[in-house]
Amino acid sequence: MEAHSILKKKGFNVRSFGVGSHVTLPGLAPNLPVVYDFSTTYEQMCKDLLCKNRMHHKSNGVLQILGRNERIKSGPDRDPFDAIFTCTERVYKVVVKDLCAREQKTWQPVYVINVEIEDTLEAATLGALIICELCQGLQQEDDMQSSLPKLFQAVKKKTGKSFLHTICFY
Repeated sequence: MEAHSILKKKGFNVRSFGVGSHVTLPGLAPNLPVVYDFSTTYEQMCKDLLCKNRMHHKSNGVLQILGRNERIKSGPDRDPFDAIFTCTERVYKVVVKDLCAREQKTWQPVYVINVEIEDTLEAATLGALIICELCQGLQQEDDMQSSLPKLFQAVKKKTGKSFLHTICFY
């Protein structure tokens, strides 16, 4: 969501989406996530978490992150785009698997790019700036496919980060 906010401020047409069939947030233990339907608003999630365990969800930063998300948009959503950025390898794999499992109707290419970001506010800000730099680089190119390797190399040299990436089709 931090990348969503920064890209939106920079004038990009940006939307953020969940993968799978539910929103999954950290719970009281790693094997006990809190799960919500995609139709649940961020406000509803906050209220529910406050009722379940205010101290835990405040201390792990989830309430703060949901509050930031709510200031950007009311809840999760979905749509087709030219590029999809993920922030964890697990989500990257789910997105690629989902796109490959769909029937390709328009054959519109979509570039799926993973920028691995730790789930903290500081890491989210740094990751968002990297995603913004990648978007600005892609926006300046006429041929995304041939320009991606140069762009990834330049950003890797600057940040030390490598990127998982592939092309899928709608």
